[in-house]
Order: sequence, then structure tokens, then C-alpha cells
Amino acid sequence: MSETAEHDFLFASRGDGRELGAYVVAVDFCRASGAAGFGLGDGSVHIGPAFTAHQAHKGAVLSLCADVTSGFLTGGDDGKLAHTGTESTVLADYGSRWVEHVAAHPEGVRAASVGRALHLLDGAGKPLKSLAHPSTVAGIAIDAKGKRVAASHYNGASLWFVGAKEDKPRLLEWKGSHAAIAFSPDGTHVVTAMQEMSLHGWRLADGQHMRMSGYPAKTHFLSFTAKGRWLATSGAESVVLWPFFGGGPMGKAPSELAGGDDVMCTAVVCHPQHEVVAAGFGDGLVLIAEIASGKVVPVAPPGKGGISALRWNANGNMLAFGTDKGFCGTVDLAKR
Repeated sequence: MSETAEHDFLFASRGDGRELGAYVVAVDFCRASGAAGFGLGDGSVHIGPAFTAHQAHKGAVLSLCADVTSGFLTGGDDGKLAHTGTESTVLADYGSRWVEHVAAHPEGVRAASVGRALHLLDGAGKPLKSLAHPSTVAGIAIDAKGKRVAASHYNGASLWFVGAKEDKPRLLEWKGSHAAIAFSPDGTHVVTAMQEMSLHGWRLADGQHMRMSGYPAKTHFLSFTAKGRWLATSGAESVVLWPFFGGGPMGKAPSELAGGDDVMCTAVVCHPQHEVVAAGFGDGLVLIAEIASGKVVPVAPPGKGGISALRWNANGNMLAFGTDKGFCGTVDLAKR
């Protein structure tokens, strides 16, 4: 990949990008308009296609996701939970505590972590409940149906039913510090990334533990393929794929895609329909890889900073990325 000419990258003919001047924390696509939204370390949210800037927070944006119906939900180090569409509005103010993680589901559920608390709000912004954890919440995920929310923390994760009358979590226990967290698409597994540069998973039907180790760096991105057959992860010099079929992943070696340049893979996200993975690297390279064949398509060349944010749109014809040096871009794969 290092010898690929710049004009051979899809970004040259199908991309659009901007230098935004601050660390790109996260990117997602609006459920209503399909526009990409980028959350930055200077507190701003930039929304495509014109990359229009909105000041959502007085400090840094710490997290961003597509909101329930339209616009974007962000958490900031100013203690605010905000919605940004045509303008930015504050949904909740948690004082001096950081709003570190946010998630939203089209069924009308919003989640925001503030210290040890996980706050749930409905689609109108009305508080539903606050859920307490034994330590700081380090990651949150909502299942595909919007019925359950999982929160990672020290010594494991807690699994909650959003609509439960009595809020008592199912504790998924494993010693150590757990951060990034993901549900499998069918809701049968929960996986976390650990401080110890490994992954831990639970099969929810029987509580079976799954330990996936061997990473040279921390894993910050976990992404299941559309049908849940593979779990793609960052944290190595290639895209690491764990098989979640045929009794896996325990006792099976992972597959690796698109490595070889001694540069760390810093971000991954699976295509919403096909067994294809987009990956970003520490030098700014972005590529797409087909799992079955191993075929790699170069998307964006190195040189704009390490990839810190990466996302497909809902139908998988557009990819957005951002870097730790403040560059953001979108690539229209349907463009000819």
C-alpha cells in the first residue's frame, strides 16, 4: 500500500475533505438527511456536505453519534449533553462531570455516561432513569432492537433492560479494566476491549467467557459484520478478525487483513450489509478490505494524521473519516 500512487486512491476522484484544525473525536451520519457529522476536540460539530460548523460545547466534544431521528448527539467535557442539527441545543447539564460516552437508537432511546452513572433519556429529551455502576463507565452500547444497553467498567460490564420496571443489571464479570464495548447484531454476545491489550467476551445464553489476546496495542474500535460472523478490531498492524461462527472464537486463531507496513491499525468499521471492512491506520491511510477474498481497495492516502474516526453511512455507499490532526473527509462509493 505504501507504493500506491495518490491518484489510485478513491478519495482522489470520489472524495471531499477539509482541514478543520482540531482532533476529530468521532463521526456518524444523520439518520434523516444522510449528512456526515464530525465532532471535534475544540467543541465544534461540522456537518456535511458543506462541513458547516456549530459550536456544541465550550470545551471538547468527547463523544458523538447520530441522534434518534435527526441531527447528532454529543457529550462534552463542559458537562453538557447536546443535540446539533440546524443549531446546537443543550438536552441536559450534568455540571462539572464529563459526558464521556453517548449512544442513541431510533426506537427513541438516548444514553449518556457521566462518571459512574448511565443516564437514559427518551427521544424528546425527557429523562427516563439513571443507572449506577461500581466504577466509571468506560463504554456504552445499545443492542440492535433498542431494548438493552450495556455499560463497560472496571471488572466487567453491566447489562440493563431499558424498559424494566425494576432496574437490576445482569453483571458480566471479568477482572480488569474494560473500555470499548459492542453487542453482536443478534444480541447473543457482548465483547469488551481491555486495558490489558486483549478482548473479553460473554455468550449471554450461558455466560460462557471468551478471551481474545495477542494485541500489541489497545483496541479502541470493535465492529461486527452485518450478520455477526466476524468481529473486526483495531490495535494491531493489520485488521484483526475473530470468527463468531462454528463455535468460535475460542480455540481459533484470528484472521488478519491489510497489514504489512508496520503501521498500527487505529480504526475499523464493518460495512452495514456486506462482509467488508473499512480500516484506518496511524499514518492516515484508509482502505476497504473484502473478508472472503482479502482484496484491498485504497481509499485515502497517508499524510493527514492518524485515523481517529471512521464510519459507513446506513446503506454503505459512503464512508467518512477523521484524523488526529484535524482533517476530515467523505468518500462517495456510488460516484462514477
